Amino acid sequence: MKFKIFKKKKIGLLGHRAIIGYAFICPFIIGFVFFMIKPLAQSLYMSLCNVELTPQGFNMELNKFGHYVRALTIDPEFNRMLTETIGTMFFQSLATIVFSFFVALILNQKFKGRAMVRSIFFLCVILSSGVLVGLEYNNSLLASLKDTIEESGRSNTITDVLEKILVSNTGGVNGISGKVFKKVFEIIDGIYDVAMASGIQIIIFLSGLQNISPSMYEAASMEGCTSWESLWKVTVPMVSPLMLVCWIYTIVDFFMKTDNQIMSKINEQMIVYLNYGYSSALAWIYFIVVMLFIGLSSLIISKVVYKNE
Repeated sequence: MKFKIFKKKKIGLLGHRAIIGYAFICPFIIGFVFFMIKPLAQSLYMSLCNVELTPQGFNMELNKFGHYVRALTIDPEFNRMLTETIGTMFFQSLATIVFSFFVALILNQKFKGRAMVRSIFFLCVILSSGVLVGLEYNNSLLASLKDTIEESGRSNTITDVLEKILVSNTGGVNGISGKVFKKVFEIIDGIYDVAMASGIQIIIFLSGLQNISPSMYEAASMEGCTSWESLWKVTVPMVSPLMLVCWIYTIVDFFMKTDNQIMSKINEQMIVYLNYGYSSALAWIYFIVVMLFIGLSSLIISKVVYKNE
């Protein structure tokens, strides 16, 4: 009787990386299964019901899609807020990606004090943590200081004058070019928010830049490429897969912020008016729209990124 000896297949480098990756995301998967699925199901059911808070608990009466119809067809603010929030999300995310990429390019250069400069930019990650953001938004001293700065800064600055000149010379605010310039100046005015939201993206881009082989730049230089051409023909294609990762992360990060219009309206309906069913419907509509936006933009970006196969 012959016995066949089965040899174990050796796990390659990609297999080891996959195992390490699953090990890192395993705590999140476990936490999601045990702590997130049930609240998500309850929230979805609440969005389909009229919810009343009683001494015995929640009293839910099935309303099917009444709250969704109210949000999309009756509520005079929600559609406008949703459109403006998605537009702001797009431009803010695009500005964050561009800012993070070029800061990572600067930090990847060799110069004196590079470690200190990297540490300064890494402070964006620390300062954007939940505790310090809470201190920033809930601190009465900082709030009064902000009001004082806004009151004393109403005089025309260089950016204000430049904005008025460009907008007036490009068809006004109602023109297409005028709207573009207005959006650009809004991003410039909000550069603090862009810098605060770019800490993780800078680190991701920096790690990708450090993994590019120097021999690729040497070969490009031998072929006569300038530094500008090497940037677009070597650096950008090699880092482009990370742009997709940073894009999704940036959108999700913006989606979770509590200071945008939609999240403020959801919190108002839930906390002030105790409309748990309606607030749940608003949250689910916002979630679905953002997921569609992520899926569509990711599909477009994945078609143009460089795949090292």
